[in-house]
Amino acid sequence: MDAARAQQGFDYRSVNGIQAIVGDAVITFQQVRQFAAAGEEFLVRNYANKPEFRQKQMELINDSLKALVRRQLILQDFNASGFKLPESIIDEIVQDKIKQQYTDRLQFNKYLQRRGITFDTFRKETRDQLVESEMTRKYVPDPIISPHKVELYYQEHLSDFKVGDQVKLRMIKRDQPAGETPGSARRMLQEILTLLKDGAAFGQLAEVYSDGSLRSQGGLTGWQDISAINKPLADAVLKMNPGAYSEIIETPEACYLVLLEDKKAAHNQPLNEVREGIEGRLKRIERQRVDDKWIRRLQTKTWVRYFSAAPAAASDPARPTFQV
Repeated sequence: MDAARAQQGFDYRSVNGIQAIVGDAVITFQQVRQFAAAGEEFLVRNYANKPEFRQKQMELINDSLKALVRRQLILQDFNASGFKLPESIIDEIVQDKIKQQYTDRLQFNKYLQRRGITFDTFRKETRDQLVESEMTRKYVPDPIISPHKVELYYQEHLSDFKVGDQVKLRMIKRDQPAGETPGSARRMLQEILTLLKDGAAFGQLAEVYSDGSLRSQGGLTGWQDISAINKPLADAVLKMNPGAYSEIIETPEACYLVLLEDKKAAHNQPLNEVREGIEGRLKRIERQRVDDKWIRRLQTKTWVRYFSAAPAAASDPARPTFQV
């Protein structure tokens, strides 16, 4: 993975270089890289040959440095406030992490060697994460969102909840693999079409004859925007009324029979369908607002300096622009 990262432009010029000082704590480039390790693997796997790779890489480094600065601000406030964590609780959590994440002690030791850290460093990381979590829980409690706020957000963002014409379908699909006799899928569907005309249930025939993942549901797709449906199928569905089924629809990959169960014209999703999502969104916004306010307060009490990185704005030194 290191070679892959190097090929994609990850900067190795100052592995042990200082990236920030927070009070009496130093944050090195190596620490930033270790913090960003899982994200780096995701980037290389999903964006390695894409033009946006470099931008996403820089965003990851920025976010990782910001998160480490945040953690140090919290740790130093914890210590200055005289809070204590019983060592026995830390030891218990460390042992639980080892048991849950590693098959045995040998695998855990290999993990430490791979990261180039000692058990004491691992224990300190665990303690720091616990302190950060508990302090965040204390100062950024889960917000309560009133029904009125949810309703107001819904009214002010109606366009976000607009959906296009929707249909609920059942489909019988027969694949047309390259190695099969030409026309075999169509011939099978012609036989199924005869059974339908004789009164057989579409869903039961789908369970027996359809290819694909919808077979066990009797070919039922659930509600979906018609704009998202394969065009040959959408063209047929647009001419149908609920309860009707199509003639055979043929594409290079498969043949289909489609039953239109129901349809809805373009509309706004009703509030009862989106209330939970809106409440979750508002909670995240409020939690972030309270968290930002808390961290800004901590910044007024602790000296922070960046190296090879500069704050994106003087009003928010926790948002550095990392010069990779």
